[in-house]
Amino acid sequence: MQKYGLKPGIYASTTANGFLQVDNPGKVLSGDPEEQKRYNKIVETQLTELWTNYGPLFEIWFDGGVLPVEKGGFDILSMVKKYQPDAIAFQGPFGYENNIRWVGNEEGVAPYPCWSRADSTTSASGVIEIKGLNGNPNGLFWCPGESDFPLRLNSSFQGGWFWHKDQDNKIRTLEELMDKYTKSVGRNTNMLLGIVVDDRGLVPDADVKRMDEFGKKVNKSFSKALAETSGTGNAFELKLKSAQQISFVVIQEDISKGEQIRKYELTGKTNGKWITVSKGQSVGHKRIEKVNGRFDALKLEITENEGPVTIVKFACY
Repeated sequence: MQKYGLKPGIYASTTANGFLQVDNPGKVLSGDPEEQKRYNKIVETQLTELWTNYGPLFEIWFDGGVLPVEKGGFDILSMVKKYQPDAIAFQGPFGYENNIRWVGNEEGVAPYPCWSRADSTTSASGVIEIKGLNGNPNGLFWCPGESDFPLRLNSSFQGGWFWHKDQDNKIRTLEELMDKYTKSVGRNTNMLLGIVVDDRGLVPDADVKRMDEFGKKVNKSFSKALAETSGTGNAFELKLKSAQQISFVVIQEDISKGEQIRKYELTGKTNGKWITVSKGQSVGHKRIEKVNGRFDALKLEITENEGPVTIVKFACY
């Protein structure tokens, strides 16, 4: 990991175990309190090993959420604060400052608008309340979304996250991956792409090839802007030397100051006239607008905001 600069994470489900007959949300099926205590001790021992023997973790993935103490679980919150206080926790324990939330599907598509603040983080069963899928710009918690999906087309229950023989034809196309990139990263969430490992203990060659193509496509699409600006205020303009075909517009605000943008309008100048390209709401860390037109200027106007707006990037590609 250190050699290649990778930041490790661990999938650590505390809510389901087929061998011990435990089902979401982490309760033993027998309902026996003593058996529940034994299961809790097993999970506590497992997590202690995972969180203390392998160095700092970038992310801990609590698939299915965390059973709270008042419902029969154990104090995972104190454990994660003690052993991995800097880790990001997907569907982590209530009260943890570094929680991120599920966006409601495993298709890599975040709802829009998608705010980094929310009224709830994770319920005991690991399912986000419907009202929390989009988040809330005035919500109680800073809990950004994470959009997860497997590279292979099968659903999670049919093996999309795991390798099966003779399924190289199930790999998503480059066009699909780019579309999901704009609908996850481009909607203010983190994109998590599930990669399988085959019977050699390696990522299959076909998957490596597609990921390489995907990475090169993202770099080609977004590495060099036709025009770019930044600053503080409610109006920003990009001027091009001549009319250019625009595919994407990227907007980023300074989230260290919170999400201040509530509504914005993007307009483009063509043949001497300004036309509306799109109207949006949340921006946050990154908003990618898919654009298809020729313009010699673009204008971003913040039409509603909570406080002073700092744009770290307004660029076209």
